[in-house]
Amino acid sequence: MYKKNFGLILFFIMATLLFPILASAEPKILYATQRGVDTLWVLIAAFLVFFMQAGFGMVEAGFIRAKNTCNILTKNFMDFCIASLGFFMFGYAIMFGIGNNFIGLTGWFLNGAKSGANIPLYAFWLFQAAFCGAAASIVAGGMAERMKFPAYIIYSFAISVLIYPLVGHWIWGGGWLAKLNFADFAGSTVVHVVGGFAALIGTIILGPRIGKYNPDGSVNAIEGHSIPLASLGVFILWFGWFGFNPGSVLGVSNGDLIARVAINTNLSAAMGGITAMLFVWKLFGKPDLSMAMNGALAGLVAITAPCAFVDPWAAIVIGGIGGIVVVLGVMLLDKLNIDDPVGAVPVHGFNGIWGTLSIGLFGRASLGLANNGLFYGGGLKQLGIQLLGVTVVAIFILVSMGLVFKCIDKLIGLRVSREEELRGLDIGEHGMESYAGFQIFTTQ
Repeated sequence: MYKKNFGLILFFIMATLLFPILASAEPKILYATQRGVDTLWVLIAAFLVFFMQAGFGMVEAGFIRAKNTCNILTKNFMDFCIASLGFFMFGYAIMFGIGNNFIGLTGWFLNGAKSGANIPLYAFWLFQAAFCGAAASIVAGGMAERMKFPAYIIYSFAISVLIYPLVGHWIWGGGWLAKLNFADFAGSTVVHVVGGFAALIGTIILGPRIGKYNPDGSVNAIEGHSIPLASLGVFILWFGWFGFNPGSVLGVSNGDLIARVAINTNLSAAMGGITAMLFVWKLFGKPDLSMAMNGALAGLVAITAPCAFVDPWAAIVIGGIGGIVVVLGVMLLDKLNIDDPVGAVPVHGFNGIWGTLSIGLFGRASLGLANNGLFYGGGLKQLGIQLLGVTVVAIFILVSMGLVFKCIDKLIGLRVSREEELRGLDIGEHGMESYAGFQIFTTQ
């Protein structure tokens, strides 16, 4: 009988001895598990944001002419390469390092750097580096088809290591705007106003493409070479935005917040696409697909800042207005003879401003905002903070990036020659074609 129960007796003895040890270790095990799951979530989100580089590349390539496709894709490719190294060496320290209200001063090359969330430093860095690359890539479309490739490389390094991290420190790194309770959950200002207004000042300095505007001010349409390619890019960006916005929760413990951010992201994009299509249909008599796609992107940009602080019905309104803003923005730029081949400025710059301001209208303190928005009885306080922050950032970008582009122009020149622009930057800058085998050969 003792032999039959020996195993059971041994089990109870071991359990009695090990229980105190396991009980004391349980909180550590739970913490490690939670941290591991949070890390996995942020890494997956970082991978999705990285995949948005492909989306930017496809959109920009589709909206420009075939002779410049290799050039724009090379710029997008190098943006992430440069952003990764620049953000590792200097950008992260400036953005998240210990310093003052304006700049971080510790953590160069990640030495002694601290994570900004309850996840390992390297995971948090990768997520933020992907954002940095996205901000840099916005500019490529606005300055497409006439900017020298070496000049673009210098620009990309400058925005990645200094300009973008400075704004990020003000808002996400504990800087002066953060202390004012300026709200930008996932980057309408930090990423999109920065990229959009850098594109604006860049394309103004660069000047329009040859043949875009007539002496009388009228506009000539320069058609992109592949709407299917651009459409694929929009779907990739929409998909990647589910890493961009929900990933900014930086953990999985608050499922309600993740779900709210995700549904708001989707609804705003959908409504932006619909309103842009209907608006341009009303104005010009045709439901323009390119405008509908830019409308969806506008909705995504607009909801990026308020996605955590608003209800789904407000996300629909924000996206719907964003779709109208992008159409009006394209028309305004053409009236001012500012040539933006892909609509980078209206999509990212103008809608980055709108999305940031919308927090002061539709935001709710019960959803984590410091103050209720205007429509929830909060008065003008939060709206005023949002207006101050986005205005300062826009002006800073116009001035700082204007200086960067002017310096580059003086050093090596910003624009390709007339002959190279007419022939195409693929051959002139890279010595190759995106679509080989379509040349017309003549015999002597």
